[in-house]
Amino acid sequence: MHVIRVLLAEDQHVIRSALAALLGLEEDLEVVATVESGEAALSAALVHRPDVAVLDIDMPGRLDGLAAAAELRTRLPACRALMLTAYGKPGHLRRALGSGVAGFVLKTAPPDELVAAIRKVAAGERVLDPSLAVTAWDLADNPLTPREADVLRLAASGADAADIAARLHLAAGTVRNYLTGIVTKLNARNRTDAVRIATEAGWI
Repeated sequence: MHVIRVLLAEDQHVIRSALAALLGLEEDLEVVATVESGEAALSAALVHRPDVAVLDIDMPGRLDGLAAAAELRTRLPACRALMLTAYGKPGHLRRALGSGVAGFVLKTAPPDELVAAIRKVAAGERVLDPSLAVTAWDLADNPLTPREADVLRLAASGADAADIAARLHLAAGTVRNYLTGIVTKLNARNRTDAVRIATEAGWI
């Protein structure tokens, strides 16, 4: 029997432990590492070389789950990424599909569906909830450029124009122009509303 080596990345300790225990009950699954951040997931994957990385999308630090999946695809192509999230944000789904993620499962899915998804992903299949696929198909593409997303992400963290400018090596006036353009693109009332719109869509 081929044993599927699984890496589990989830920032909430209780959920991470429960998932590890659940997967450990399956004879053909072996959890080779459990971590709490995208950076740790990448480091652990390079050491343990899992077949499947189950990654929570919303993790703290420099790399969220989708960014970690993209890094894994480049640095460890044999490892297939299965995204796990509490929210089926269409923007997240589009990012996941665009980065070559092999599967997308909600945390509300029954345990046997997660186990089945891991097996399918390990076998080279792609797994996606049909309702999420329809949502992603109907949603407009992310209107923000990568630079605009960077600016808005920093604004969402509470940084002002001067801080954003310093961190992105831009002029403060350029940052203000970006923010004005973002508000217009998203048909938002103001910067705060733009952050809300982009966050709910999964664009930042």
